[in-house]
Formats: sequence, C-alpha cells, structure tokens
Amino acid sequence: MSRPRLGNGAARRLFLARHLLSDPPQGPAKGAALLKLIHDLGFVQLDSINTVARAHDLILFARRPRYRPAALKRLYEKDRALFEHWTHDAAVIPMEFYPQWHLRRTRDAAKLLGRWKDWQRHDFETQMQNVLAQVRAEGSVTSSDVGRDEPRSSGGWWQWHPSKTALEYLWRSGALAVTGREGF
Repeated sequence: MSRPRLGNGAARRLFLARHLLSDPPQGPAKGAALLKLIHDLGFVQLDSINTVARAHDLILFARRPRYRPAALKRLYEKDRALFEHWTHDAAVIPMEFYPQWHLRRTRDAAKLLGRWKDWQRHDFETQMQNVLAQVRAEGSVTSSDVGRDEPRSSGGWWQWHPSKTALEYLWRSGALAVTGREGF
C-alpha cells in the first residue's frame, strides 16, 4: 500500500482552511460568534508580545476585523466560557473542552513535581498549602501576591521563588484556575 501524497497546493489550502484563513475575514466578533471562532481554532495562545497588539488579539482580528480585546476578556473573565491551560504556551480554550483536559492535568501533576524540583532547586512543595490557604482567604491572587516574604531573584523570567512555583504547579495540575488577567 502506498502512502497518500498531498501536493503543495492542496497542503496550503488545507493549512489555511484549518487555521480559518481561507475565507474572507468577516463576521461578528463577540459573544457566541467569538466563542465559536475560538472553538473552531481549538484554542488561542496567549502571548505577551506587544509590538502592534498582543499576538492573541492579532490572531482573532485577522479572522474577524470587528474583534476588540474587550470581547475576549468578557468571554474569559465574565462569561467563564474559556479556561486557561498550557498547550505549548498559555492558551485560552473553550470550556466545552475542559473535561478532556483532565488527563493532561493529571499527567502534569505527576511529571512536573520531579522536573520542577530539579529545575528550580528549591522545595516549592512546602509552599503549596500556604498558597492554597492564601487563595481561600483572599480570593484571586497574582504571582506577585504569593510568597511576599520570600527572596526574589533578578535572574529573569523563569527564576521563580518557591511560592510562585507552587502557584504554577497548582494551576497546571488543576487545583487552581486562572480567573482573569491584568495587563499580561
């Protein structure tokens, strides 16, 4: 049996169609229409790059020129129609897909425990209960709110203090969820 072959033209058309770029960019860009667009894409990567606009806003705008960032914020933070998790980077994903992410959260819980211990070289596990207690007491927190008494590294973006690592672990394992963003 020979392997199926796909020519360059067909591959381009398939790629553009799958990424919703083959049709003219038009249509409503908020509420249910925006949620359907994100559903059809599967997810939208959240990106801190802000040359012209945030990359996730450019992705949605390229498909729906009537899109405005407030529409995504509403779907995510007010309507709770999206959840945030890690695809290959942080991404918003339709809540409809949440049950399918259970296996990913379970795998992350097991895999990241040892990996992050070696990577961060501190005992973030001892901070997990403190972070959970703080969230119970204060509600939503940011990474700068946790571990206020812990030394902060100036070594860069990925140099996390123990409570920040615990917060990230609790999110990736499904014990906590992101409820919104201020700035990026």
